Amino acid sequence: MDEEVGAAVRRFPARRAAIEALARRDEGFRSLCADFAEAEATLRRWEGASSPIREQRCSGYRQLAQDLADEIE
Repeated sequence: MDEEVGAAVRRFPARRAAIEALARRDEGFRSLCADFAEAEATLRRWEGASSPIREQRCSGYRQLAQDLADEIE
């Protein structure tokens, strides 16, 4: 399992089999999982930042990750 799909599985562990099966056969779903993994990784980086725009960026990436998780679900 690649990291992109792994991010979706970590978010929805009870749906692991369905996520992995869909990712194997659907390129669009794999792309959605990759976007989700990138949004979560970017959120983690901003959470650790000391920039004055940290909260604004965190809020944006938190919402993006949630929107993508909703699509995955």
